[in-house]
Amino acid sequence: MEEKVHEKIHWADAKAAQVPSDAPQRVATGITPSGPIHLGNMREVMTGDMIYKALLARGTEAELVYIADDFDPLRKVYPFLSDEYQKYIGWPVSDIPCPCGKHKSYAEHFLKPFLSAIKELDIHPRVIRTSEAYRSGMFTEQIAQALIHAEEIKEILERVSGRKLEEGWTPYYPICGNCGQISRAQILSHDIENHTVTYKCPCGHEGVSDYSKGEGKLVWRVDWPMRWATHGVTVEPFGKDHASPGGSYDTGKLITREIYGYKEPVPVTYEWISLKGKGEMHSSKGVVLTIRDMLDIVPPEVLRFLIAKTKPDKTIAFDPGMGLLRLIDEYDRAERAGNSREFELSKINSPQSTIPFRHMITVVQIARDDEAVFSILERSGYEIIDREAVLDQANRAKIWLERYAPEDAKFAISETLPEVAANEPANVKAAVAAYAAAIKDGEWKADVIHNAVYDAAEAHGVTGKDVFTAVYRAFLGADRGPRLGWFLEALGREETLARLALME
Repeated sequence: MEEKVHEKIHWADAKAAQVPSDAPQRVATGITPSGPIHLGNMREVMTGDMIYKALLARGTEAELVYIADDFDPLRKVYPFLSDEYQKYIGWPVSDIPCPCGKHKSYAEHFLKPFLSAIKELDIHPRVIRTSEAYRSGMFTEQIAQALIHAEEIKEILERVSGRKLEEGWTPYYPICGNCGQISRAQILSHDIENHTVTYKCPCGHEGVSDYSKGEGKLVWRVDWPMRWATHGVTVEPFGKDHASPGGSYDTGKLITREIYGYKEPVPVTYEWISLKGKGEMHSSKGVVLTIRDMLDIVPPEVLRFLIAKTKPDKTIAFDPGMGLLRLIDEYDRAERAGNSREFELSKINSPQSTIPFRHMITVVQIARDDEAVFSILERSGYEIIDREAVLDQANRAKIWLERYAPEDAKFAISETLPEVAANEPANVKAAVAAYAAAIKDGEWKADVIHNAVYDAAEAHGVTGKDVFTAVYRAFLGADRGPRLGWFLEALGREETLARLALME
């Protein structure tokens, strides 16, 4: 009997299969824009987007939303801020001045580049700013219910989390009319009809907060399940910190069911992304590789591939040096195969360069200007379909070389024959001369140029390594460099032969 082969199901499709295909689904992601939004944060929105696309592939009606938690307070003066931000601690980040003065708020300073970046990644969610949601009155009834059922919510939180809450605990924090902070104030009274509370802030101020106008917000463990119910969230990725036993997802499940009469979304817990040599990425600690930094060097489809090929519950140790080149090589192999689900979920709908990144790294170190880049590529047999896409990739290669490349990936062509090459033994020089003669009139193709080394070496009683080293020394003054055939193909026949002739 012929054995049946079971095709491996991609993690995004497996998650999409956990919800009914005949009912509309809403995938939600969200991040507090309190600092640079880095690659670790980006894992959340890319994970959500891939599940959203998997739902669409099943024929399910679906929507992707991005909830910008811009109503959260500034918790401290982070390393990237000046001391003047001390006075804004506790304020909603939507109400704090922009660090660079070019955006309408602190939150927008970090949100704008993020929203621009996700467009490059072919991610197009509906964006919900929590500051606008609160201030529009969207959550008025839900806040009222939280205040009415405060004791029940407190009991859930204490029972599930195992933590004792203070006497007089409240699920609602007013924005103090005096100090401007989202305040752990004492709630003195609640006027349901006028949706206001009177409060006493720790700063001593007593005032009235109208929650229909966004003059306060729910605490996180209540705010999150409230939003599930209000926005109709059915699937949500979130970091492992929220998924711990007794954590905010566990308490949220009961709150959304018992207070808001809503079933919690399907959870998708993801692990952190660490930066090689620096540990887990945290904006607050300054350990970040921002998404803008990444897109400066990594084609967006390769960045998507990094997330697509790794199950969310697996950690990713990202190496922006040689590890990045290996990742790009892996993507190129997937692209050539063309039939993997990882590749399907990585593709984006915008023009991309078809030049291998490793080759582009060699090209930009040879080319003196943009036109030389095109000349070299055409000489190497590449068809230039989109000049802008090629220049974008060339720029990524230059930035990678400048910021992340190890020294052995860099080279510079010597203006004249280096002394070390002029002093090669006679038998090695003879082999180099034979090598030059062999490639003088033949096909100028990388593999042909590369393999000709071995015949020339054997004919003169030296090793292939001797000839490779001698040729590298002639151009770079170093014993090694980029793959020789591809390097010389890019350099061109005329310049190659002229330099090798100097060794005779």
